[in-house]
Amino acid sequence: MDFEYNEEQQLLADSVSKYLAKAYDFESRKQVINSSTGFNDAAWTAFSEMGLTAIPFVQADGGFGGGAVDMMAAMEAFGEALVVEPVLDHIALATRLIAKAGFEAQRAEVLPALIDGSRKATFAYLERGQRFSLEPKMTTATQSAAQWKLDGEKIVVVGAPVADVLVVSARTGAGASLFLVDRTAPGVRVSAYRTVDGQRAADVSLRGVMVGADALLGTDGDALPHIEEAVDFATALLCAEAVGAMKSANDATLQYLKTRKQFGAPIGSFQALQHRMVDMYITCEQARSMAILAACRVDASASSKEPGAIATRKAAISSAKVSIAESARKISQESVQLHGGMGMTEEMKISHTFRRLTVIAQRFGDVDHHLERFASLT
Repeated sequence: MDFEYNEEQQLLADSVSKYLAKAYDFESRKQVINSSTGFNDAAWTAFSEMGLTAIPFVQADGGFGGGAVDMMAAMEAFGEALVVEPVLDHIALATRLIAKAGFEAQRAEVLPALIDGSRKATFAYLERGQRFSLEPKMTTATQSAAQWKLDGEKIVVVGAPVADVLVVSARTGAGASLFLVDRTAPGVRVSAYRTVDGQRAADVSLRGVMVGADALLGTDGDALPHIEEAVDFATALLCAEAVGAMKSANDATLQYLKTRKQFGAPIGSFQALQHRMVDMYITCEQARSMAILAACRVDASASSKEPGAIATRKAAISSAKVSIAESARKISQESVQLHGGMGMTEEMKISHTFRRLTVIAQRFGDVDHHLERFASLT
């Protein structure tokens, strides 16, 4: 696929890449990971000032009216630098759900602070024992007078330890619904931990959490299509991030092959290793094409009224996720093997890239899940 960024997209990509190269190198990232919060406030402010938190939202809400394609270059740069701040969960999941599902008054009240980055949000939807299901089953919301009572538990909520607002999916009598919940509200317990790839997540317990009637996003029981669309949008951006991480792994491996010597010669001069390096490069380029296709299909479905647009979007996302997951496995394993024992040490970036790609392959559905979803659409 022949794909070139336009001038604005390329300028954004250059700005993000320059900032990350200067202020978010590997040593700086390790300091963030080992900090008490696992969050870099200065980096978050910089991302907001560059407009990243505003790109995929309509101008009426204070955004720039962009889409997944406009975010691709930035997400690739994030993948290369292994950014741990929960930009994806804030933009593509929580804020997007509010923008898509919320009424005008809700959007006007909540979105400005999220779009300018002064407040942070994340989406709490995964439930214990439900695998990759997007429909809430164990978390319930019961209406009482002018309030809702939330009970249940959400697991692996990325970004929850630093979020101001949680967008929580819950089951009501009408079906799947979304609620805005303050992270510090009575009855909310956030059990934070560090994930294997260096991000911060939490299991969120909800015990008799009372929220007002205005905390219900949109219409009671109509949330599932919005959730599916937001997760597909986030998956497209995650695929772009994976491409950046794979490119970083390839670059690091190629550099290692050029400098590591055996028998008096760089190991990159050995033909067998050259063949493996070429395969890694081709795999990365194929993954990039699939990521582009996924982003284009997500953007096309957002503006399409065709009855088959949603099915087309889901099929493209699932096929891209399968391809990206398999590419991530191949490149991460090959890069570590070609580095030898050094490839698994904490001191080398390649081991962190390996872990990030492993998590990406599982997030929002593994290969088996998306193969099953793709088969159900054909």
